[in-house]
Parts: sequence; structure tokens; C-alpha cells
Amino acid sequence: MSPINTTLYKRSSYLAVLISVLLFGCANNENAQAEQNTTTNNTPTTNTNQVNTSTSTESDASVVDALQKNLAASGIETTIISATPTEMPDMYWVTAEGLPSFFADKTGQHIIQGQIIRIGDAEPVDIATPLQTQAAQQKLAAVAKEDMVIFPANGETKGVIYAFTDADCGYCRKLHSEMQEINDKGIEVRYLAWPRSQQTVPKMEAIWCSEDRNAAMNTAKSGGEVAPSSCENPVAEQVELGLGLGVRGTPAIFTESGEQIGGYLPAEQIAQALGI
Repeated sequence: MSPINTTLYKRSSYLAVLISVLLFGCANNENAQAEQNTTTNNTPTTNTNQVNTSTSTESDASVVDALQKNLAASGIETTIISATPTEMPDMYWVTAEGLPSFFADKTGQHIIQGQIIRIGDAEPVDIATPLQTQAAQQKLAAVAKEDMVIFPANGETKGVIYAFTDADCGYCRKLHSEMQEINDKGIEVRYLAWPRSQQTVPKMEAIWCSEDRNAAMNTAKSGGEVAPSSCENPVAEQVELGLGLGVRGTPAIFTESGEQIGGYLPAEQIAQALGI
């Protein structure tokens, strides 16, 4: 499950490494902590201090400018889109073109890799989670349906997932082999292209350029050959989208609300995650 070679899409390899180890939600960490508390009979310490978690949702132009200038001075080429204040004083959540979001300080001189965790409540809280989820929800909703390969629910649609996928990924194929069961549970699957290497780019483009994308996807997922085809397609754009959402491997499954619920998950667990 190695991430795609970002140089294919003209991204700075240095910056890709610099921001390669980023958080992706805290649900698993919180569950693990909860299990640990159960097995060791630890009682959480009550926090008597009120934490102000309300922050402005507006980007700070001065931080954006400072980051842009400092990155350029260090020979790193990218475009900073926004720098939004977090609940941690003088700490900002930054989005950049084709990259996972990251933290930076107010001066724009320091990029922080990893998680920032608020403690003192019953469980530790990853302060980036709501920011990531909101951004993912907006970006995924903006993708046109005609740019995806969609396997609709059978009967009433009770839930929707977005799945970044690759033609040759073993767990992607495993997920696809359960498509009937997933659809039977009322779940619509919206595939987005995320080839993990340059070698699979032509395969993904062939699927997206096929007259019947669903049939082509079925063929590719079963190990068959899809007839080579070229056309204007959204594969590169969807790779950029995935990188911006922090996708580092396939499959990567998101809900309509923007929450990443996992890589491969069996149909029953997907249904549970969607509250079905």
C-alpha cells in the first residue's frame, strides 16, 4: 500500500516527504485508549478547566503569505490555499494544493507533522479531526457524479461511501468482490481513481475512458485486461484530491460527512459505520 509517486503530478518530492506523515482522524486512537482504560480500570481525571474550542473559520491571510514566502525561500514550490486558526493558540490548520493538510505556527516559519492532542477530558481529542472531516465533506461533494464510477444501492439508498481505489490493489479487489453485499445493504459506492504507481495510471485511465465504466471496473478488479483507451479524464485530478485529503494507500473509504472510516472494511462494518 505504498503511496503514489507524486512527482508524476509535478509535486515537489521534498515537500511530499516533508508532509508525508500526517494524522488521519483520531477514532482508532480513541478506541484503543478506551479499550486500555477498560482493561486497566483506569479512571479518567476530570478536567476542571474549561477549554475554548470555538475558533474562527476564516483563513488568516498574513499566515498564508508568511508560509508561502518561507516555503519559497527554502526551495519548496506549492500554493498555500488557507491557514485557519485552531483551538490551540497561535496554531493554524493549513491546506495546500495537492497535499495533506498540516499544522503551522503563526509566524509561518514552522510546519508541524503529526497530531496535536487535547487532553484533560475523558478521552484524548485530536483537534484536527473536525477540520479534516469538514474539508473532506466539501471536497468530495464537489466531485461531479459523471467523474466517478458509481455502483448504486439495490433498492433504497440508505448510505453513500466514497472509495479511492486502484486497479491492482489486493484489498481494493477484496472490497469490490463484496460489492453485491454492500449494495444489497442499501449502500452506494462512489469510486475515485487513485493509482498507486505510474504503472497503474494507464489501467485507471482505461477504466475511466471505457464506454461502460462499471463493466471495465469489474474486469479490472477480477484481474482481467481492460482495453487501452485514452480520453480527457479526471484521474490526475482525483489523485490530487486524494493527496489533499491525506490518502496514502488504497482503498481509502470516506462517508458523505467526510469521515474516513477505514481502508478495506467488510460490508457489515461499512453498514455499521454508516448507522445502517
